[in-house]
Amino acid sequence: MARHRFLSMIELGRYIRSVADFPKPGVLFRDLTPLLGDAVALRVAIGRMTEPFRDADVELVAGMEARGFIFGALAAWQLGTGFVPLRKPGKLPAAVEAVSYDLEYGTAALEVHRDALARGQRVLLVDDVLATGGTAAASVDLVARLGAEIVGCAFLIELGALGGRARLAGQRVHSVIGY
Repeated sequence: MARHRFLSMIELGRYIRSVADFPKPGVLFRDLTPLLGDAVALRVAIGRMTEPFRDADVELVAGMEARGFIFGALAAWQLGTGFVPLRKPGKLPAAVEAVSYDLEYGTAALEVHRDALARGQRVLLVDDVLATGGTAAASVDLVARLGAEIVGCAFLIELGALGGRARLAGQRVHSVIGY
């Protein structure tokens, strides 16, 4: 466990595999499975994602399907809070609030149980990667529709060239590793 104190951000980045031309030619995919498979690297990653929010009175962590579930649930555990899943349509059994948003080649949607968040609750939004920011911005909107307050958005990776941070203007955004 002492090893985690000595991992720098550059060393943590070594656990992220770059895969050229996936899922299509010209895309450089950042594969997080090596990081997920290493207990120390994963613990360090979650610690760095949550560190800026330790004193923010976070009451719940919300994460987007699917990898946001992994990082969000671990962040909730780290912060001592509950976790709220933001799901793809049709996956939740009770009454939901939904938001649709545009993707590069179409549209997508997210849903949350209407009773998952209360007015004024302080929520940290967590996902693995901030790319164009569409999913994150839609998630902020979805949480706000239920009256909860976003205290920040935490990401393991930020793909800066894609401009996602601009879609989250007015939000406290933290990313651990930038490309």
